[in-house]
Order: sequence, then C-alpha cells, then structure tokens
Amino acid sequence: MLQLAGLWMATATFLGIWWGHVGVRWVEAHSADVRPPALALIVVGLGLNAYSLFTSSLTAAGVCSIIGITMLWDAFELYRQQKRVIKGHAPANPSNPRHAAYLAAPHSLATTADLLTHEPSDPTANTMPSSGRLGQIGDL
Repeated sequence: MLQLAGLWMATATFLGIWWGHVGVRWVEAHSADVRPPALALIVVGLGLNAYSLFTSSLTAAGVCSIIGITMLWDAFELYRQQKRVIKGHAPANPSNPRHAAYLAAPHSLATTADLLTHEPSDPTANTMPSSGRLGQIGDL
C-alpha cells in the first residue's frame, strides 16, 4: 500500500516555509499595526495544533501540526521583520503609515531599497595589490 503521509507533510513544510518567507514580509509591509495579524496567526496556529491532537488521521495531524507551528513562528517573525525594517535590513513601504514614520524619523536607518533584488558586490574586487600577490603583514 502506498504511504502518502510523508509527501503531504513535506508539502506542508515547503508551503509553510514559503509562506514564512514571502507572506510575513508582505503582511508586515502592508499592515498599519502588526498586532492583529500576529494575533490571527497565533489563534489559527493554536487551533491547528489543537485539532492535530484529536484527529484520528496521522496525515491530517502531521499536516495541521506543521502548519500550526509554522503560523506560531510567523507571528513571532512579524515582530522580527518590523525590527529589520527599522534597522534598514528590509525595505520600508512608504505608503504604510508605520513605515512612513520610520522613514521620517531623525537618524533613521530605514530605507526603501530592497537588498534582495540586486546582485551582491564582491568585497575583494579591486583590492588585490598590483603585483598580483596577496597582501602580507609587511605590505601594511
């Protein structure tokens, strides 16, 4: 007999990770306050985990538990994403009033630049000595 439980749980894990990466960024960028979506994620996450304790299907229990724990983690990640925006590690959405306040604050590190949309630069480019050899202590 074919066992599909692992396939369904792997799919739930993949989709949960995808949601955590893409969905949390989107929700945080478009919510004027992260508390309501965080609360919704907590309630749904706890509900799915409670359901997984009482269902007779191992597959349904596994999928619900994986998605439930992922949603609980995503509620936590909404606050971490907010801190990344404040520190300038994630792009701010200027049409979001909360992000607009971050951008307008004096000495703000918030930025609208999305660091994930460009190729990283090579920090060693143009730093090699003209002789072609790597620098040594005496070269300083």
